Amino acid sequence: MIITHESEQNMVALDNNQDTTIENEYRKSKIKSRIAWTIAFIFALIQLVLTLTPFFFMLINSFRKQFDMLQQGVFHLPDPWYFMNYVEVVTHGFFGFFFRSVVVVGVSLVLMLIISAFAAYPLARMNFKLNPFIYATIVAMMSVPMHVTLIPIFKLTTNIGIYDSLKALIGPYVAFALPMSVFILTAFMKTIPKEIEESAEIDGCNRYQNFFRMILPLSKSGLSTLAIYNGVAMWNEFAFANTLIITPSKKTLPLALGQFKGEHSLDIPIILAVLTLSVLPMISLFIIFQDKLVKGMMAGAVKG
Repeated sequence: MIITHESEQNMVALDNNQDTTIENEYRKSKIKSRIAWTIAFIFALIQLVLTLTPFFFMLINSFRKQFDMLQQGVFHLPDPWYFMNYVEVVTHGFFGFFFRSVVVVGVSLVLMLIISAFAAYPLARMNFKLNPFIYATIVAMMSVPMHVTLIPIFKLTTNIGIYDSLKALIGPYVAFALPMSVFILTAFMKTIPKEIEESAEIDGCNRYQNFFRMILPLSKSGLSTLAIYNGVAMWNEFAFANTLIITPSKKTLPLALGQFKGEHSLDIPIILAVLTLSVLPMISLFIIFQDKLVKGMMAGAVKG
């Protein structure tokens, strides 16, 4: 009985030691978790400050008079708040620049998404001899610098008679967005299980019906990501717009700054007002569709 009692005591002591060890490990992991979250929060806060500082600078200084930036600190609140900069920008053709940019970006995005989807599907789902070569060529096109093509595209648009028109911008915008878009969309479509197509084929679907009824709807997240990513790039594009458009009444929003600078002086608050109105649509769209952007970026990361 004595041996049994001692064994029970040893077992109880052993259990207590194990409980203590587990509790200590739990406390250590909890402390490590808190430290990790604290570090992550600090870095996120730093990133937030670095990101918002330029926008805050642009916003508050757009409500100043022309020479208030020299008399007041650039990060101090305006005194007084001057709203006539926005009135002048809106009443001097801003919405014309805005509408033309919407038209060019909208048409370019639709064409880019259609062509990308049509190109990515056979590269992702069909096996043929030229598949690796075509895919490698498309990927290689991403390395072509945009500025190298300015003179050839200028000559091409002049020869075919579309120079100094919005149509001259659509071709370059679509062409330079296609390589990256096809690359991303091909990788995205490869993650879609082939069993879905096989089941559809058993039900009588051909290749075209498979694409339009099965693959394309399942690729909405990838298409949304491409639309947001390329839409921002097209919205802010300056080089082609400045080269291919010369008539003020046909210029797009990135060229609007040139219309609001003075002949002999530079009114910085008005230019900042133009920039603020220009970035607000993109910020609004990103806030609305940020969940689709994240889903599209993560969808192709895991083999499904």
